[in-house]
This record gives sequence, structure tokens and C-alpha cells, in this order.
Amino acid sequence: MSDDTIRLVTVGRILRRRWRLLALLAVVGALVGYGASLVFPPRYTASASVLLPGQWEERELLTQVDVATSSTVVDRAGAALDWTDVGAGELRDRVSAKAADGNIIKISGTADTPERAQQLSDRVAKEFVAFAERIAGGSTAPGAATGPEALRQKVEETNRRISELANAADPGRTVESVQARTSLEKLRTSLEEAMTKLDEADPANNKAGMIVMGPAAKPAGEAPPTRTQLIVAGALLFFLLAVIGHLVAARTNRRLRTEGEIAAALGSALLGTVDVPDDRRGHRPQGRGPRAWIRRLLGTDTRWDMPAPQKSGDESGRQIRYGRVCARVRDLLPLPRPLLVVVPEGDEIARRAAVQLVAEARGNPLLRVVEVAVDRPLVPDRDTESGALVVLSAGSWTAEELAGIAEACADGRHEVLGVVVAGPVRARPHRSVARPADDATPELAVRGRATGGSA
Repeated sequence: MSDDTIRLVTVGRILRRRWRLLALLAVVGALVGYGASLVFPPRYTASASVLLPGQWEERELLTQVDVATSSTVVDRAGAALDWTDVGAGELRDRVSAKAADGNIIKISGTADTPERAQQLSDRVAKEFVAFAERIAGGSTAPGAATGPEALRQKVEETNRRISELANAADPGRTVESVQARTSLEKLRTSLEEAMTKLDEADPANNKAGMIVMGPAAKPAGEAPPTRTQLIVAGALLFFLLAVIGHLVAARTNRRLRTEGEIAAALGSALLGTVDVPDDRRGHRPQGRGPRAWIRRLLGTDTRWDMPAPQKSGDESGRQIRYGRVCARVRDLLPLPRPLLVVVPEGDEIARRAAVQLVAEARGNPLLRVVEVAVDRPLVPDRDTESGALVVLSAGSWTAEELAGIAEACADGRHEVLGVVVAGPVRARPHRSVARPADDATPELAVRGRATGGSA
């Protein structure tokens, strides 16, 4: 295939010549997207925001995001909601969290109804705050006291013991008792000041007190992908796949386009090229029935990868081309005998060119047109013919198909004297051409499918 298949003009040609098929496939894709929206029910997402007071580093915020979506928090929220139709694993997949600007953790919950989505996000936010407070207090289980909390308890016990010792001392009767009470009070004051400084320096206290910033707003619309998005995505996907399929088919197309390749495949010489006015039926296969009607309706009965016909000269210019081909054929014939004109079946451009060639020859040489099936070519056996002339259009047949036609000619003992390549052109306004009077008519200008045997 030529490099023309990778240019934008090729895509434009596909859109112009296959727009009906592409439109149908887009509608089919839209229906598939609609069906997918029925299989997957709509989802709604609600979000609740939790404010984290104090100074937080980015990695600490990411840690809190992981805590908010941890199995401990989500499982506690699921136990509180008590949704029997949603498992624990599915519930974890429906909860997500992310860190926003301003030390805010945004917790999102997805459910099949707006109310459930709102309840899920609110409950997860509440459980996250409770769990984070327990972690900040140095414990993940109620009633446990370790670290700073244990130290506070020890200080309280010490204060109570100091009070007991102060009460037990002789209240002011001796100098020693007064000094002991004063020392105990100083010790109590020092402990209280130390605990105050410890509380102020504890980062857990600075970062405690997370706040849920109000209930989650009830979602007003579905979460993506929505039904509309699925329908549009299906139509676009099928449309793109159809265009890509056309491009891949064009890249893998092995039909011969140049005259030299065609002549080499047939093992003969090129006698010339002729023009056939394009009436938009040159590449349209003949057929009847529902399938043929559907192909014509969708525009698939014509080739899309053929370039647009070029403008040709007037009628006299086309006749000159045919006359030169006839002159070359006469030069090749050793004796003025009939000549077999082989046309591939279904090649309407080549058939019209062969008929015009017969008319231009006017019996010299005598031409007989036969159509052969390309899939199983069969050429009549040689009788009085001097050889065969193959007429076909460019870009319609592969090298293997043309080689099969050449072998069929050889089996019928016909030597392929030459090849004529026909191409569609856009005809200009007709202009009358003076032709010499000739009462003679072509002795034989017959078109018919070869069935084998002697002709």
C-alpha cells in the first residue's frame, strides 16, 4: 500500500465515502453504552471535610489520609451503618480520601443512592476523628493509659500523697512541721508547672481536636461515568474503531496500483492506458437482493480507497488513446486474426473500456471480449485467435489474482500479448468529433462469461 494511507486526506476520504457506515456504527456504539449503563447502576458520591488544626507536614497529612481509609475506620463505620447488602470489602472500595489545601482531609463515600452516600461519608469522617483522637492520646483502645497519660496519672497520685502528708503533719505547732508543709507545697507547685510545660510542648496536643466541617452535602447528580458519558463513549469508541479498521485494511491492501506492477504480474508488456468517464458505477458491483440493497444503502458497495477521478480531456483525446492502443495491438499481431480480450469479472471500468476498444478497432483487429472469474479463472481454448489482451483497472486486483488470469490464458494456449489499464476520469462537457464514415461494423464485439471449451 502506498504512503497515502497515513495522510489526513485518507481519513477525510473515509469520512466522505463511508459516512453512512460510520454513522450506523456510532449509533450501535451508543446503544452498547446505553446497555452498559443499565448493567452498571448509577452511583452517587458525597464528600465530608475534616479540619486538622495546627502545623502539619505533607507526609503527616498523607498518613492521615491513609488512616481515614484504613480498614479499622471503614469497618467501624460499616458496623455503625449496618448495611446488610454491602460487604466490608465492597465498602472499603467505596471510600476514598485526599488531602486538600488548608490542612483539610476530604473523605468521599460512594453509594447507590444520594442519601446513602451522604450517610457513608459522614460516618467515616466521624469514625476517623474518633480514631485519630485515640491515637493522639497514645492509645488505640479505650481505658489504656501509656506515655504522657500515664505520667499525668502518676503526678495526680503524687499530689494526693503530698496532700495526705501535709494533713498528717502537725499543723503549725512546731517549726519542723511548718517547714515540711512548705516544702510539700513547693513540690506540688513544681509538679504542676512541669506538667503544664509538658502539655504545651506535646505535639499531640497541638494537633488534637480534629473538626468535622459540617455534614456532607447530598449529591445532586450521578458520579462518573454517567449514562450520558457511557453513551457518548460507546459511540466515539465504535466510530474510532471503524476508522482505524479502514486504515489497517488500507495498509494491508495488496492490490496493485501502478501499470508496471500490473504488467509484471501478468508477465506481459503494457500497451497503454485508456480513460473511462466515471458515472459512479465503475466500481459498484452488480447485485440484487437484501444484501446488495444494504450495501448500496451504507455505501459499502464501492471502494473508498480509490483516489478521486482526475479531469480528462475531451472526447477526441480519449479516442486518440484508444486508437493508439489499437495501433500497437495491430503491430503485435503476426497475422490478421481475431484477438481475445480478457476482462476480470466484476471490473465494470475494464468492461466499459473493452467495449470502447472494440468499437474503436472497427474489426481491425477483430476483438472478442470475455469475462473471467478471478477466484477460478477459466479462459476458452484457442481456436483462431492470435493471443489474448488483458484489460483491467488499476487498484482492483492483487498480484496473485492477476497471476491466476495469466495461468488461465496459458492453459487455454493463449499468449498474453499485452495489458491495457483503464482508469475512471471526470468527463468534460461533450464535444462532437468528426469521424470518417465507415459502413463496416465490428464483426464481433461480444461480452459473455467464459464457460470453457473451444470458442
